[in-house]
Amino acid sequence: MIFNYVYAVLYAPTYRAKYAEFLRLDFPRIPLAADRDVFDALAALGGRLVSLHLLRSPELDPPLARFEGAGDGRVAKGKGLRYEAAAQRVYINATQYFAPVPPDVWAYQIGGYQVCHKWLKDRAERQLSLEEVRTYCRIVTALAHTIAIQGEIDALYARAEEGGWLAVRA
Repeated sequence: MIFNYVYAVLYAPTYRAKYAEFLRLDFPRIPLAADRDVFDALAALGGRLVSLHLLRSPELDPPLARFEGAGDGRVAKGKGLRYEAAAQRVYINATQYFAPVPPDVWAYQIGGYQVCHKWLKDRAERQLSLEEVRTYCRIVTALAHTIAIQGEIDALYARAEEGGWLAVRA
């Protein structure tokens, strides 16, 4: 439960913005919610995020995106891999794409990397297996849910800061 709470706090957009520089330089300090209801709510949201990020959540089915178009499923290198925001499509080559992939999901970053782009770029010049297609669709879905959950976390975060602080050491 504590892990899930910490996970939620680390995904709070307000926390990330407010302590961005500190997070780059040192171990994070985590506000410890004085209100048990706030703690429990954040822990529950953190648990949902953990399950989504491990791609084990029932929220991933059915996936939001589909793989469409005719072709061999090979991920193009360079400009062949592209995103078309108006159509909400991620093309892996000239004829095949994942859709819909909302712009905020396509742009979502972790550790300075655009998740959806990097995953495909790491598979450039390879033919995607059925399991890889399924995984990518689940990643898109997980990110869409993550963005929504981050909004819920942020709504509670200010109340969490009203308590004390906990220094987290790895």
